[in-house]
Amino acid sequence: MEEALPMEIDTNTPQQKITRDVLPFARSYQLEALENAIRENTIVYLETGSGKTLIAVMLLRSYAHLLRKPSPFVAVFLVPQVVLVSQQAQAVRMHTDLNVGMYWGDMGVDFWDATTWKQETETHEVLVMTPAILLNCLRHSFFKLNMIKVLIVDECHHARGKHPYACLMTEFYHHQLNSGISDLPRIFGMTASPIKSKVGNSESSWANNIRKLMTLMHSKYLFDKYFELKVYTCVSEAVLAEFIPTSTPKFKFYRDNGHEITLRSSDFTKTAAESAEKRITKIFSALMFCLDELGVWLALKAAESLSSNESESFSWGHSGDRVLRSFILDGVHTLKTYLPCASQWSIGDNIKSDVEMGLLTSKVCCLIDSLLEYRGLTDMRCIIFVQRVITAIVLQDLLNTLLPKYNSWKTKFIAGHNFGLQNQSRRKQNGIVEEFRMGLVNIIVATSILEEGLDVQSCNLVIRFDPSPTVCSFIQSRGRARMQNSDYILMVKSGDSVTCSRLEKYLASGDIMRKESLRHSSLPCDLFEGDEFDEETYRVASTEAFANLSSSIGLIHLYCSRLPSDGYFKPTPRWDKVTGTLYLPKNCPLQPIHVEGDKKILKNIACLEACKQLHKIGALTDNLVPDIVIEEAEVEEFGNEPYDENQPTYVPFGLVNSVSNNSHTTYHCYLMEFNQNFSYDICVQDIFLATRIELDPEIGCTQFDMGFDRGSLSVKLRYKGTINLFPDQVLLCKKFQVTILRILIENNMDKLATDIDKSYLEDNLEIDYLLLPAIDKGLNPVVDWLAINSVNPCSIRCKIHQPTIWTKSGLVCTCKLQGSLVCTSHANGKIYFYVTTGLMDLNGNSPMELRGGGVTTYKAYYEQHHGIELQFEHQQLIKARHKFQVKNYCHGRKQGKGREASKAFVELPPELCFIVMSPLRDSIIYSFSFIPSIMHRLEALLLAFNLKKMHLDHCSQNEIQTIRVLGDIVESLAGAILVDSGYNEEVVWESIRPLLEPLVTPETLKLHPIRELNELCQKRNYQVIRDTGSRKDGVTSYRMEVEADGVIHQFEYLGPALKDTAKKIVCKEILNSLKKEESHTGMV
Repeated sequence: MEEALPMEIDTNTPQQKITRDVLPFARSYQLEALENAIRENTIVYLETGSGKTLIAVMLLRSYAHLLRKPSPFVAVFLVPQVVLVSQQAQAVRMHTDLNVGMYWGDMGVDFWDATTWKQETETHEVLVMTPAILLNCLRHSFFKLNMIKVLIVDECHHARGKHPYACLMTEFYHHQLNSGISDLPRIFGMTASPIKSKVGNSESSWANNIRKLMTLMHSKYLFDKYFELKVYTCVSEAVLAEFIPTSTPKFKFYRDNGHEITLRSSDFTKTAAESAEKRITKIFSALMFCLDELGVWLALKAAESLSSNESESFSWGHSGDRVLRSFILDGVHTLKTYLPCASQWSIGDNIKSDVEMGLLTSKVCCLIDSLLEYRGLTDMRCIIFVQRVITAIVLQDLLNTLLPKYNSWKTKFIAGHNFGLQNQSRRKQNGIVEEFRMGLVNIIVATSILEEGLDVQSCNLVIRFDPSPTVCSFIQSRGRARMQNSDYILMVKSGDSVTCSRLEKYLASGDIMRKESLRHSSLPCDLFEGDEFDEETYRVASTEAFANLSSSIGLIHLYCSRLPSDGYFKPTPRWDKVTGTLYLPKNCPLQPIHVEGDKKILKNIACLEACKQLHKIGALTDNLVPDIVIEEAEVEEFGNEPYDENQPTYVPFGLVNSVSNNSHTTYHCYLMEFNQNFSYDICVQDIFLATRIELDPEIGCTQFDMGFDRGSLSVKLRYKGTINLFPDQVLLCKKFQVTILRILIENNMDKLATDIDKSYLEDNLEIDYLLLPAIDKGLNPVVDWLAINSVNPCSIRCKIHQPTIWTKSGLVCTCKLQGSLVCTSHANGKIYFYVTTGLMDLNGNSPMELRGGGVTTYKAYYEQHHGIELQFEHQQLIKARHKFQVKNYCHGRKQGKGREASKAFVELPPELCFIVMSPLRDSIIYSFSFIPSIMHRLEALLLAFNLKKMHLDHCSQNEIQTIRVLGDIVESLAGAILVDSGYNEEVVWESIRPLLEPLVTPETLKLHPIRELNELCQKRNYQVIRDTGSRKDGVTSYRMEVEADGVIHQFEYLGPALKDTAKKIVCKEILNSLKKEESHTGMV
């Protein structure tokens, strides 16, 4: 491997001689491109897979002697997508010995400060990142453009409009060049298509777009060849064909079968037409698209995806959600009516018939036929490109249902990070790509996210299910097929001459763009002209950080995201476009900002004005980032403070009372109406909250939503009057709620009180409210006493059936097992609770499929795995599900999807089951699983209401004056005692202590460190011999030295804190040093 020759470096001149450092296996055209890149700024326009990254790596090797630490310079490798960061970083690591750092948004880089970035640039020599990160670093002046020796721009065709690539060039490169600065980085762009936008039919339009890209990425000073930018490309594809395989394009035409979708006139579309909700319109549009383009079966899958447990597309629980939920469920039901009723029917059994029935469209049929032509491939790697996310989701379902009939191909989909239907994390997307490389996944259905950069050498088929919208998309997607003899299939509707002509032009675009690139490479560079130079900008002189109209909105959102928040309050700015007013959150010190000007950029102007004001008041630092520095001394002090777990508990008085032994007790009943804003196989059921006192109307009619993994649950309280209960009824109700809640929460039978009859009827203060299941009786819900009596299952006997089934609770009838809560005990001492739904047509001798494969009987399984021999093997097995999990739904956010055991049905032998509660419907148990969160929320509301009431009752208009008078009285009293005691401070403290102890004592009274140090120095005659501080580039330096009895106590702070905070930290450290010295010498 050839190494670069060592040379002396003069960092003050840009015209340094760079010697190329090549790799032995580099191809001829790569070496030619490298020569151009070393000599001048260059855009390399070569086909996907032709080794553009290797040229960039050799350029980095050639500049390595300027980058090696302790050099202050770095190289930056920009990629447009996060998924490419690790891929390109790995390529640099593989072929160089440079230290490479990787950066993307999920790492939290938006919240890094200048110190953190300084550490990164001092440690790493090549920084691989997305362009928005570099743009923010330069705008905040975390590091300067002249620190970058090489700037590699991958997929540089994105450099247009307001893309970060374009902003980097206009705001920094061209701005500094226009100011006469010549110490700028070498620019090296890479692309497989220099044209991204849709272009016209003439070659001049192609040339114009190429010229714009060249102009944006080069210098205005034409006389200085060092800054000229040229486009390097090969003369023809024949040069590349010698080294890299290219895919063979094939057109696949499908006919429009014209099947009339009668679903358009069904009831649920009328609901959408009558609704003004944007979310309903969005869903309706998606379903109609699927019906037209994909067919009824895939439209049904789309509807199920929108309403399934996995869906997070919509925030259920807001206004109109009942209509929205009804619309989706009606859509699912209506679509199901168009499917064949035969039990053995499956989609794809007869594709021709499916197309004739409208279940699949001819377009989908064309896709299936195209894939099946390759069924003989043993190592299939196929990418299917679609435009819509919903298409990717449902095609995955179809192919995983249909293809296993022909082969073992596995399909997965990948779509954008924030598409909102089935959100995929970056980790999951990278995992799918890795499975694709390894052959564990054979087909990926993807949106444009995979058009760029995915490097899978074994990919042998690419299908454009939807035509490419741009020539760049066409070329990029074609380049994913990397294997020799691979195919690139273009699906086009028969008779669509416009699309066919456009795709044929795309096929010829390579030669046209190559011709124009070669022609322009010999022409002088154009002057860059843009409005960006005239854009209003706010600059900080000390750091050179700036905010402009382009960055102001994002900066305001970043600032608001760092304000204090919780699960119920998310500080966000609000823009009133009618009045031109920007409203910042209440915990922001700024008043509403009203601006006037061009309406198109009025919001940007208001945000820029807000940035100016926030900086002036110190809310933004000199780097124009939120001032979120936490004082180190306070953090350290807080972190060492012990936590007392035995905190007092407050229960609002609305939920407590003195329980009496009267003949009857009156309760006020509030119906908790539940609105289930999600699809699930069990419906929630309303529950009565019965309290001894009537709640204030403000609480008694409250309503709120609780978000969780499936959607949200709306809760609304409605007063229903009073109910009189006898003592035995009160005891029965409390026994019911204690039993069901303790099982749901604690999962332990041992904690159920055996003397529950005595624990609630004593004449003392107890938490006294009842939670009673409700049942509808016409329009008026009433208490479900049958469910409440289920806590005593032995007392309820069936009048129809004879007991014939043996359980651990004895002989029972089948009714008791139709809906009940049972438990089974295991040898390890664990108890498992289940909700039963009935009996199955299985018994102990029925075959049982094992998870690891194989078949046994239930009797043999229990004997082999649990050592239990079934005595009643001919009894029917119980169909049951695990009890429902109780979670915290109070934080107002949707939870991550953990294991949901309640949907997993199990088969239980009755003789192993102990009946805890029966009869009890699963809907009641499911509804009570939400009760802990609901009651916590209600207690919080009651607490807030009670505090508000106390404040209104006890605080008058003269409250402040009263406090001042009280303070004067205490001060006068202390002064009198001080005089009478002969100015004895100890006597004063002993006398005043009982008054002040709840608030402050000498032991708890803490002075500000600066004041405490000044007073100590005055008292001890200590000398402050040095007290200096400075702040530069976001770093504060503060040093103080104190001479105490000939000993110098000193401390220096160096960090991101502001000067006031730094001085406080320094004073506190010196105080600690002085106190430690005094403790050794015995001074007090």
